[in-house]
Amino acid sequence: MARRAVETLVELADEDTARGEELLDSLIDAGRSLAASRPAVGAITGAAGRLLAAARAGAHLDDDEMCRMLHDEANALIAGRDRAGRSIAIQLRERLTDALVVTHSASATVREAFLYTPPARVVCTVSAPFEEGRAFADELRGEGLEVELVEDDEAAAKLEHASLVLVGADTIFRDGSVCNKVGTATIASAAGEIGVPVVVASEVIKLSPIGPSEALEQIQGEQYFDVTPAEDVDEIVTEEGAFASTEIAALVDRTPFLRDGYQLLRPLRTQR
Repeated sequence: MARRAVETLVELADEDTARGEELLDSLIDAGRSLAASRPAVGAITGAAGRLLAAARAGAHLDDDEMCRMLHDEANALIAGRDRAGRSIAIQLRERLTDALVVTHSASATVREAFLYTPPARVVCTVSAPFEEGRAFADELRGEGLEVELVEDDEAAAKLEHASLVLVGADTIFRDGSVCNKVGTATIASAAGEIGVPVVVASEVIKLSPIGPSEALEQIQGEQYFDVTPAEDVDEIVTEEGAFASTEIAALVDRTPFLRDGYQLLRPLRTQR
């Protein structure tokens, strides 16, 4: 979805007859619409925001240079996300070696980590209501991994012998709380009660500079997502390194495109 959002903005820049400030305004309007279409999916806002922050910084360029810059930035962004997955997989290698891992939903980042370092065993939840965990389990089995598929309400019982819970993220908010597929918060809470580490694998582009109260308002009505509190997350592994949930604010603050991009993409009513 993030890749498609970026491609959509680049296509608009190529096709739109407007130029200069008019084109920038048109791109920002389109970016806001894309971000608002899936408010719980931080990668869309992060990717679109990074592209538009670059466009704003390059507003002095002529029309042809602006389009070339947008294409270069989009290509760099997409290539960077591919590298990020590999970097995260390498960092998780030690944790996954000989491990029994419980995972929820179907994260592409988690998949890459599993293929790089196959754990001793993976427990996948069905991940209702869309049950994407079934296809995920079959895919991992096809790659030679030992996988057990369980109903969501059976996941807590599997934690007793687990080495860790490893999940992806749709958005990670500035306070270290994590928005992901509904059911993640329940599993993380149960893991914390018995001392099983909860690890989140996520690219930096999924980080959000907004705080917890605005985060909850942002995903209100999103019934397929929930928010895991920062205190229930032990570690967040990104391409920039592994961080405690309490350290995410510092990472956000030193990543300017997150702040600049989110500011551009916020609806006008929230900027007053």
